[in-house]
Amino acid sequence: MTKPPLTLYLAAPRGFCAGVDRAIKIVEMALTKWGAPVYVRHEIVHNKYVVDSLRAQGAVFVEELDECPDDRPVIFSAHGVPKSVPSAAQARNMTYVDATCPLVSKVHIEAERHHEAGLQMVMIGHAGHPETVGTMGQLPDGEVLLVETVEDVATITPRDPAKLAFITQTTLSVDDTAGIVAALQARFPAIVGPHKEDICYATTNRQAAVKQIAPKIDALLVIGAPNSSNSKRLVEVGRAAGCAYAQLIQRAVDIDWRALQGVRAVGLTAGASAPETLVNEVLDAFAARYDLTTEIVETAVESVEFKVPRVLRVPA
Repeated sequence: MTKPPLTLYLAAPRGFCAGVDRAIKIVEMALTKWGAPVYVRHEIVHNKYVVDSLRAQGAVFVEELDECPDDRPVIFSAHGVPKSVPSAAQARNMTYVDATCPLVSKVHIEAERHHEAGLQMVMIGHAGHPETVGTMGQLPDGEVLLVETVEDVATITPRDPAKLAFITQTTLSVDDTAGIVAALQARFPAIVGPHKEDICYATTNRQAAVKQIAPKIDALLVIGAPNSSNSKRLVEVGRAAGCAYAQLIQRAVDIDWRALQGVRAVGLTAGASAPETLVNEVLDAFAARYDLTTEIVETAVESVEFKVPRVLRVPA
């Protein structure tokens, strides 16, 4: 049987960012240094494949610090944690390693700087997401007001409208966030913005690549976890750019082939916590069914690298 022709546009950049790369390395190096088990508070990054492979090496994933024994190392996820978490670990004399992405830490430092200057914070983010919880937890209760949408801007009641600053989650939609920022600036003309944009380079680059591909394709597949903020944003960006069919999949097995019947061009990208192995798995699945032509659409070249904490670079 002859296979139908299909062009697959592969987004570049896609997949792992420097913060995710560093976080995974931290768990692997901790296992090498201290042996198993090493405890990890929350999923180190939002990807089942990554978490399962680290679990197989001896990482134990827990939701809260009180599930960890005092005598084993614990790692905090790339999304960041409230200040109370390292404080509790110190109080128990635990060995802990903070795998918070340096670009998330930058937002934490910014929030503290504004707080010290007497400004109340407005955070643009998703309620309940570990990064939002961690960032809001850098300051005392009531010091950070959360907005998720343009509509939310009208509902907040700051202490002093003239003493406000805003920060954002690093994995948001660039376009949606611009709308919320505009609403904040319209309502609070004195509001102070970040020195440099909070949405991280990897989120911005992956969204730009999807926008570039969208006009060429009939369908977009985004490899990522259902709890991955940056992956879900890629699906939304694809739809907003005119791609009628945009789906989030975790692996090749999740592809709805019936929905793709008759398509001639498909776009493929991966969220910042999805490994390239899963991209290759999807490419193989397409090659088995179609006479495949693959085109890479590159919109940026990433060369960012973050060092792992010093404690892991010195021998035990």
